[in-house]
Amino acid sequence: MASLKELRARIGSVKSTRKITSAMKMVAAAKLRRAQASAEAARPYAQAMQRMIGELAVSVAGEVTLPPLLAGTGQDRVHLLVPLTSDRGLCGGFNANIHKLTKRMISRLQSEGKVVRLLPVGRRAFDFFMRHHADLIVDKLIGFSGKEIPFSIASSLGEKINTLFESREIDVCTLVFNRFHNAMMQKPLCQQLVPVVIETGKGTVPADNVAAYDFEPDETTLLSSLLPRNLQVQIYAALLETAAGENGARMTAMDNATRNAGRSIDRLTQVYNRTRQANITKELIEIISGAQAV
Repeated sequence: MASLKELRARIGSVKSTRKITSAMKMVAAAKLRRAQASAEAARPYAQAMQRMIGELAVSVAGEVTLPPLLAGTGQDRVHLLVPLTSDRGLCGGFNANIHKLTKRMISRLQSEGKVVRLLPVGRRAFDFFMRHHADLIVDKLIGFSGKEIPFSIASSLGEKINTLFESREIDVCTLVFNRFHNAMMQKPLCQQLVPVVIETGKGTVPADNVAAYDFEPDETTLLSSLLPRNLQVQIYAALLETAAGENGARMTAMDNATRNAGRSIDRLTQVYNRTRQANITKELIEIISGAQAV
C-alpha cells in the first residue's frame, strides 16, 4: 500500500493535470466557435463552385479537347493521397481515423497494382507516414494548425498538386480529411480532386434539361480558368473542416480527461483517508497496548 506522502503527491499531480486539461478545453471551445463559423461559411461557396463546374462540364461533354483537370491523363496508374491532420495531438481519435483510412486506401490501391504517392498535410500525418510509408512521400505541408488559415496555404498546395499532374507524375489525386459535423462527431471521408468528379446522382439536372447559356469566353476557356481555382477552393474548404474538427475533438477529449481526473482524485482521496484512518487506529492500538502492559 502506498504511503500517505506518496498519495498526497499523486493527488497533487492529478489536480495539476486537471487544471491543464480544463484550460485546454476552454481554449479549444473558444477556437471552435471561430473555426466552425469559418467552415460553415466556406461550404456554400465550395458547393456552388462544384455545381458551376458540373454545369460547364455537361455543356462541353461532347467536345474532343477538354481541360486536363477535367479529362484526366487517360490513365489510372499513379494515385496521390493527401491526408489532412493537425500539427498537435491530444484530440482523441481525430488524427488516428485519417491514418487508418489512408492506410486502407494505400493497401487497396497497391493490391490493385496502382502506384501510390503521399503528400501529408499536418505534422501528425507527416510523422505517422514517415514511420510507415516514408518511401511514398513526395512532399509535405506542416506548421499551420492552430492558427487562422489563410487562402494562400490552399493556393500553394493546389499549385503543387497541379504541377505534379501537369508533369504527368500523378494521374489521380484524392483528399482524405475529417468533415466537421459537431463537437463530438467528425466523419473521415475521401474526395477526389483530380480529375474532377462530376456528380450525376439524385437531384442533378439531366443534360437535356440544362438551360442554354451563351458563355463569353467559351466554356472550354472558362473551365481552364475555373478548374485550378476550384482545386484550391476545395482544398481550402477541407482545411477549414479539419481546423473545426480538430478543435471540436480536442474540446471533447479534454472534457473527458478533466472528468476522469476528477474521478481519479475522488478515488485517491478516499484511499488517502482510509490509509490515514488505519494509521491513526494502529497508533492508538499500540499506545493502549503499551499502557496496558505497564
